[in-house]
Parts: sequence; structure tokens; C-alpha cells
Amino acid sequence: MTIVQEILRASSARCLPASSTNTRILRATPRQASSAQAFTLIEILIAIGIFTMVLAAIYSTWTAILRASKVGLEAAAAVQRARITGRTIEETLGSVQSFALNQAYYAFVAENGSEATLSFVSRLSPSFPRSGKFAGLDVRRVTFSLESSHDGGHQLVLRQTPLLMEIDKDEKNYPLILARNVKEFKTEFWDTRLLDWIDEWKQTNQIPPMVKVTLKLADNAFSSQVRQQVTRIVSLPSVTVQPGWQMPRAQPGPGGVGNPNNPNNPGAPGTPGNPGTPGLLPGPVIPGLPVNQGGPR
Repeated sequence: MTIVQEILRASSARCLPASSTNTRILRATPRQASSAQAFTLIEILIAIGIFTMVLAAIYSTWTAILRASKVGLEAAAAVQRARITGRTIEETLGSVQSFALNQAYYAFVAENGSEATLSFVSRLSPSFPRSGKFAGLDVRRVTFSLESSHDGGHQLVLRQTPLLMEIDKDEKNYPLILARNVKEFKTEFWDTRLLDWIDEWKQTNQIPPMVKVTLKLADNAFSSQVRQQVTRIVSLPSVTVQPGWQMPRAQPGPGGVGNPNNPNNPGAPGTPGNPGTPGLLPGPVIPGLPVNQGGPR
């Protein structure tokens, strides 16, 4: 038994160094693997810098897209507003009315300058802006005026008033704003004698044959550069109704008084065949109608 024990002790002594060495090698392997997979501080800082630059590029691109979209929408809105303004002026001038017998209500007034104004009476359609406010009163005085805005620039506003009525406080204090950042609002009128445009219309009791309206718009209230210019030339289809056209005329009756075909009856005063009544002056001559020889003095 002693010899066997000696052999076992010797064999165990020889195996101990190998086992301890293997154990040390196995314990070192996880540390080496972990050190090979880790990042250094410099690598982390470089990664953070690259990520920051990518975020900055994405943000600048996004802000540029938003800015371009905003500028495009503002430009489209300005063009649309200018188009609507020109169309509104054309529509009102195309249905202008004037009666010389009631010229105090139908005056055609125009003024240029820093406080330009264009005012006249027109028969407006039911689809005209704010028509529902006036409950079917189609004949209204429209006034285009250039006024100062709250941001320091100028704006073109429209006020409407039914004929024979005073302007209400709501329409006076809160008019319809047609255009903002207006640099110039100018009206010119065609002179049939000079055969040229004039910038002043003094004959307020008459309607000009043609009107040219020029509207200049800028980007903002402080810009001196004109971004857009709108010009409209409108040929007015109506003329001023003369007093003689408004007065009722005596109609001849068959075989009775006022019939020019009855030789026994010279006719009523102011009709053909009657030289007139003492104290009356000849009336106006109207093309296509009989001559009135008995108008009021």
C-alpha cells in the first residue's frame, strides 16, 4: 500500500503545475476578449462629433425647406390678392351708374397722391364681397382709398355705402382690405379731346370713357422695391343719364289730344305739331326720340 501511495502522490505532484497553468490561461482569455471589443474615449468623441454634424445638416435642410415653402406661399398669396384686387376694380367700374339730375348722389370722384381715392356709384352683383351685409341694396357707392396701415406701410381698402344712406360705423372703421404693402395707387382717364391719358378728372358730373388703374406692391412695408405691378384698363360701358332722359314724356293717344296725326288737334304742349307753350323753352334733343319743344325754363 505504501508503494501505491507513493506513486499516486508523485503523479499528483506532476499534474498540479499543468492544471494551474491551464487555469491561468482560461482566466486571461475573457479579459483579452473584453479589451478587444471596447471603445476608447477618442473614438466615442469622434462618433459624437459626426452625429452632431449629421443632425446639424438635417436641421439646416429642414429649415431651408420651411423657409422656401413660406416664401412661396406668401408670393402666391400676394399674386392672388393682386389679381382679386384688379378683378374687383374692373367689376365695379364695369357697372358704374350716373344720373345728372341727381348728381349730388352720383358724383365720380378721383384723386391721386399719397392718399389716393376713387369713388363712384355702381350696381353690384350679389356675389360681390360683402353684398350679403346690405340685404339686396345693389346700387351702392364704392370708395377705393389708400390708407396707412398699422405696420407703417400703406394698404388699399374698399368701403361700400348704399345709395341715399350714410356709411355705418362698422364699414367706416373696418373696411375691406384689398391689398397690403401698396407703394402706389394711381388712376388715369382717357381724354377724348387730347386723345391721351390724364391723371386728373375734374368733371365729376360725367363718367370718363376709359379708366386706367395702376397698383404697385412691395414685399413688405419697409421695402422700396416694387415686387409686382398690376395695371387694368377698363372701358366704361355706360354714360351719364341726362335730366331730359329721366323726365316722363306725354304719349300721343289715338285720335285724341296729343295725336300728331289728327289735323284738328295740334297736340299737347311739348309734342310734335305744337309750337310750345308761352313760358317754356325747347327741351333737349335726344337721338331717336321726337323733339321736345316745351321743356321747363
